[in-house]
Amino acid sequence: MKRPGPLLTLLAGLVLGVFMLSLNATTGTKNASTYQEESPAASVSPSGPPTTSSPSPSPSPTRSAVPNADYAGRTDDDSSAIAVSLRGGKAIAYFCDGHDKESWLKGDVKDDGTMKLTGSHGDQLTGTLQDGKRIRGTAEVGGQKYGFTADKAVKPSGLYRATATVRGAKVDGGWIVLPGGKQVGVVKRNGTPSAAPVIDPETGAVTIDGQKIVARPVTP
Repeated sequence: MKRPGPLLTLLAGLVLGVFMLSLNATTGTKNASTYQEESPAASVSPSGPPTTSSPSPSPSPTRSAVPNADYAGRTDDDSSAIAVSLRGGKAIAYFCDGHDKESWLKGDVKDDGTMKLTGSHGDQLTGTLQDGKRIRGTAEVGGQKYGFTADKAVKPSGLYRATATVRGAKVDGGWIVLPGGKQVGVVKRNGTPSAAPVIDPETGAVTIDGQKIVARPVTP
């Protein structure tokens, strides 16, 4: 029998080489694939944890430099009374002679204490708050001008108003309670003015044409 020759030995070596080459190729592909799959999970973002921006604080509401208060006084000719109520940089004023002339006025108050209030029929009031103790100014009502001084009022002094229907008539009344307790007011019945009856400044109660109603403090 003949022994295998060199050709068989060479063929066996070639088969073994092809097998090893295939094994290495498969192992290399698997390792590369494993690296690509695991690589993202192992990576860490250089930017670190996300940051949250804090919202900007809302600006605080501005407040008027003029303190809230009520003022009441008389015109320089002593013919009429004026009351002014200040709240939050706004003002409402009432002028009346206690007989048949009256006017409601309103507007803004500047930080320096000056004001220009307007009413119906072209009525207006200009004034200046002086040291928080009084308002000095001029009221133009019904085509006439009146200088006035209104001192700071302490309740029950101040400005009051009542609206109601009494015996079928629409009633609208305004009262100024002056420092010292004296009252000046006008009541309109269906638009016709007349002197107002006295109110109880502690409760605001007032009787008009036999019916009791309540006058309340007026603020802007």
